[in-house]
Amino acid sequence: MERKGRFSQWLRRPRSGAGGDHDTGAGAGGVREDLLMAAAAAGFPLAPAAHPSGYGCSCDRIGCPTPGRHPVSFAWQTQATTDPDKVAQWLRADPRANFITATGIVHDVLDVPVDAGRLALERLGAAEVEVGPVATSSGDLQQGRMLFFSATRGTPDDEDEWWPCELDCHPETMDEHPGLRWHCRGSYVLMPPAKLPGDGHVGWLLGPERALPDPLTLLETLTDACAQFVGEDHDAESAAWPIGR
Repeated sequence: MERKGRFSQWLRRPRSGAGGDHDTGAGAGGVREDLLMAAAAAGFPLAPAAHPSGYGCSCDRIGCPTPGRHPVSFAWQTQATTDPDKVAQWLRADPRANFITATGIVHDVLDVPVDAGRLALERLGAAEVEVGPVATSSGDLQQGRMLFFSATRGTPDDEDEWWPCELDCHPETMDEHPGLRWHCRGSYVLMPPAKLPGDGHVGWLLGPERALPDPLTLLETLTDACAQFVGEDHDAESAAWPIGR
């Protein structure tokens, strides 16, 4: 209840720029700041990420393979925080910056092709299974993705049932989990709202005020849905947010 209350307080708070210079244009900057602050208040640790520059990336890497989709610093795991003052400081330093959220601390993310995600949501709803926050990425290089936020499983004693972080980028190569990526310790995803090259973006479908479910309550439905789309043209590189730069 406390988590939901903190989120609601951020959404209700007056914007500092209402009627002033902070809320310029259509006020998109203020809305975006509110959503990021609400996510931090909900307990998601944030760190600054690169943003699109044309069809390229704001980083200084020539031919960046993941433009606008990677952290700014290699120290993102230690930078990630829920401190609203620190998030506000990063926003002031670079208002266009995307943000990542570090997984495996408070939450994990089950990341699937968007078509499989839609099918899974229908099945979970029909079975009256509680779903937590869900985000979508669209307009990406190829196909979109759907991100199911869940409670983290931490570091289970049985490592055989846990994907190490090195597999987070490409676990779809594992036959038993086609098309699904489990972002856990040592990984990250972009935090909505985020801008991708071209018309791409990452946004909330179901907001972060929702309680985080155990990932195992979602896993079977998600893997079954993914299996129905095996062989379709879902580019493995299209929306992966790799650990390194």
